[in-house]
Amino acid sequence: MIWYLVAFALAATIALYTTPLMRQAAIRFGIVDRPDGRLKRQEAPVPYLGGLAIYLSFILALTATRRFDSTEVLGLLLAGAIVVILGLIDDFGVLSPGAKLAGQVVAVLTLINSSIYIKLGFLPPWAAIALSFLWLLAIINAFNIIDVMDGLAAGVAAGSAFILFLIAAFNGRQTYAILLAALCGSLLGFLRYNFAPARIYMGDAGSMFIGLMLGALGMNNSYTRENLVASLAPVVILGVPIFDMLFVMYVRFRRGLPVMLGSPDHFALRLRKWRLSTRQTVLGSWAATLLLGALAIGMMLSGAATALAILVAIVLASTGLGFFLRRIDMSL
Repeated sequence: MIWYLVAFALAATIALYTTPLMRQAAIRFGIVDRPDGRLKRQEAPVPYLGGLAIYLSFILALTATRRFDSTEVLGLLLAGAIVVILGLIDDFGVLSPGAKLAGQVVAVLTLINSSIYIKLGFLPPWAAIALSFLWLLAIINAFNIIDVMDGLAAGVAAGSAFILFLIAAFNGRQTYAILLAALCGSLLGFLRYNFAPARIYMGDAGSMFIGLMLGALGMNNSYTRENLVASLAPVVILGVPIFDMLFVMYVRFRRGLPVMLGSPDHFALRLRKWRLSTRQTVLGSWAATLLLGALAIGMMLSGAATALAILVAIVLASTGLGFFLRRIDMSL
């Protein structure tokens, strides 16, 4: 237990120290996100490179608390490095969507080649690998898509990492628990400077990194001791970014827009347009993440019938929320 606390505290402390340094570096070299009056409505340019602070604090905390003596850990770190480099290039605005997707595929294949894929007894190996490939790409892009508001992606990711940490620690998965503790600490340290009004953004380097880590660590946790329905617990835990990704895809499809094209269709932007402030929207999203995490744990600890009832209730509530958000006029 002490190593979990050490990993968390180290990561948070290092992030608190390195994030301002990255902010200064981004300002010096002009690596900033400039307002465009459409999707980017901040009052002044905000520096990037927060994702690099998250990554460095995560790596340094792990170096002090864990030996890199397994193929899975090395695979996670290598794939993480790939998406961080990819994201940094994208933050400079020189990467096409196709090249970005190709880089994500390389990172995902690196994980799978390191034996990091869904391991469920009722799935044949080819199906498990194919499902893992799609899941990892989806979660990487879900966190990339949800990063549209100060503190939103980092807070949701920290909450998800905390829930996944509890599950890993409960199941005695020490390596995964330390990884998740370090990730949660680095996110909370960064969040000190990212909460509204944000002084630094994580950029694509950060959003893709946390998506990769949570996707990989989420799918390889233990959920099905009581019932097989609980195998969907990771989908519930990461339900906020998954909901936003599916909602944005649906709205853009209905409007005849390319899925990869930026547009103000995110649930957070619609809630702000409705009547909530930025802080209310972000805090509500954090609360939803923790609630979904608690429901996922409930699914794990209950029988199949109860777990299925919880899952159906979540799907119905999400569908109703989607219809409500769809009616908000974003044209003004």
